Amino acid sequence: MKFYLDTSIFGGYWDEEFKEDTKAFFDYVLKSNADLIYSDITEEELKGAPQRVKELEKELATEGIFMELIKVNEEAETLANKYIEEGALTKKSEDDARHIALASVYGGIKAVVSWNFKHMVNFIRIQQYNSINLKLGYRTIDIRSPKEILP
Repeated sequence: MKFYLDTSIFGGYWDEEFKEDTKAFFDYVLKSNADLIYSDITEEELKGAPQRVKELEKELATEGIFMELIKVNEEAETLANKYIEEGALTKKSEDDARHIALASVYGGIKAVVSWNFKHMVNFIRIQQYNSINLKLGYRTIDIRSPKEILP
């Protein structure tokens, strides 16, 4: 099973509101041998984050959780632009569109995992992304908070 992590998961690991469920999610990942995917978008977004947030990947690796880095490609950029053109998101949320698009075009991802309830973990927006995906020949994508992934 593969999960795509957006940037909010890295900050959520340390955030008072989200840390309990985020840490439980990572425990579940370790026990279930799930694969974690993140992108160069996340790396860019984390440049201004506190040091402990930037180093989360290394900390998790010491616990046996490894993450695969993938890079945005032309196909994902085109799909992200389509989300914006069709009104699922605005140009201001371009990186969020790119996260969703990258997860949609990358093979085998079970769900995008995010704490972003405004642009990602949002019932109406998920329907919009999936409508666009289906229209363009992509599979549907599931988007969940870490809490929703837990058994």
